[in-house]
Amino acid sequence: MFKKFLILLFVFMISNFGTLQVLADCSCQSKIEHLDVHKDAPCNEVIITNVKRTVKQGNVLQFAFNDEFYSKCHYAGDLVYFVVPEALYTCEGSLILPACSKIIAEIIGIEKPKKFNKNARVSLIFRKIVLPDNSCIDLKARPFTNDYKLKEGGWVTAGKLFLSTLTFGAIGAGAGVGFAFIPNPQKLATGFAIGIPVGCTVGLLVGLLTPGVHYKAKKGETVYAILLEEFSVCVVR
Repeated sequence: MFKKFLILLFVFMISNFGTLQVLADCSCQSKIEHLDVHKDAPCNEVIITNVKRTVKQGNVLQFAFNDEFYSKCHYAGDLVYFVVPEALYTCEGSLILPACSKIIAEIIGIEKPKKFNKNARVSLIFRKIVLPDNSCIDLKARPFTNDYKLKEGGWVTAGKLFLSTLTFGAIGAGAGVGFAFIPNPQKLATGFAIGIPVGCTVGLLVGLLTPGVHYKAKKGETVYAILLEEFSVCVVR
């Protein structure tokens, strides 16, 4: 009886060895694929298996504001919502995040504009990914900037300075012409020559000394985020 049991056990193991081997191979099989979101990303590797996709720490992703954002109207602790503007695939063709996946971020601090034209800065952490099927994935990412904060670019600051210079230049020109016209209408050119440089200089100084601007973003405006920890997305079968 015992011999028959051993024989049956041996036959069972032999007959199922191939199946067990295939299952083992499937569960352990993995490969490395790559993302091409930002050329300066510290890492672009994604681990692909038959059950999940793991986006490694250091990858950079792109998110879009779900609503208009104005730093003047927000405070630390507020939630900010983003979306994945387009489905995210690896260069090799594996789906990572479907389009319209939602991203939940939390504001951890806002630095108000300061004198000498220092713009507002918004510190936030991206905390959750909500997939279209409403399943959630924990996320830990920060804005991919030099200081991990969102702020207006140099063009906005330059525009503010230009507007200030132009405005005071016009005021100076008007004042110069007025003062020149009163004693002698023929000296209008002299009034312009004096008033415009003085007004522009005052405008530039005022623009440099006044506080910077608040951070604004339109709905759909995109930002880059760098992963501080890896995350995984399960494969839907």
